[in-house]
Amino acid sequence: MGSPVARTSIVISLAGSDNRGFSLFELILVLLLIGISTAIVLPNIERGMANREVRRAALGLAAAARDLRSRALVDGVPKQIVLNLPENSYRAWPSVEVRLPADVQFASVDGGEFLDRDHKRFYFFPNGSSMAGTIVLADSVRSISYLIRLESLTGRVAVTPGDNS
Repeated sequence: MGSPVARTSIVISLAGSDNRGFSLFELILVLLLIGISTAIVLPNIERGMANREVRRAALGLAAAARDLRSRALVDGVPKQIVLNLPENSYRAWPSVEVRLPADVQFASVDGGEFLDRDHKRFYFFPNGSSMAGTIVLADSVRSISYLIRLESLTGRVAVTPGDNS
């Protein structure tokens, strides 16, 4: 018996003779779609970054307040947090001063007590209560805000997104 012979077909196509490429119109259309989608997506990314900064600052301030409340309960001594309004910073007594990010500021502070015209103080008492108040942190154009609420009887500290309308 004979061995099988392998047969191979070779197809040769001339370079440049294929008509399956893209036309100039199709390329312009794709570039236009990429440009439109970029124009829509980039502002949303910037807004998301600003939202993240404000939210992070609000959660940090709330965490400091919760820590002070816990320490007041354990130590049996009132603790205080002092807000420096023009400097956009706060001091969870006696720790170091914490500065808010550059694009975040105190939009409003209700409750607490004034130390002077630039500083406001909130106390946390050994029985778990605190001075009631609300602190609103916002971005520089005030389109994004978060509300930190200090409840007087329970000393509860809650963070909620603010009303941006």
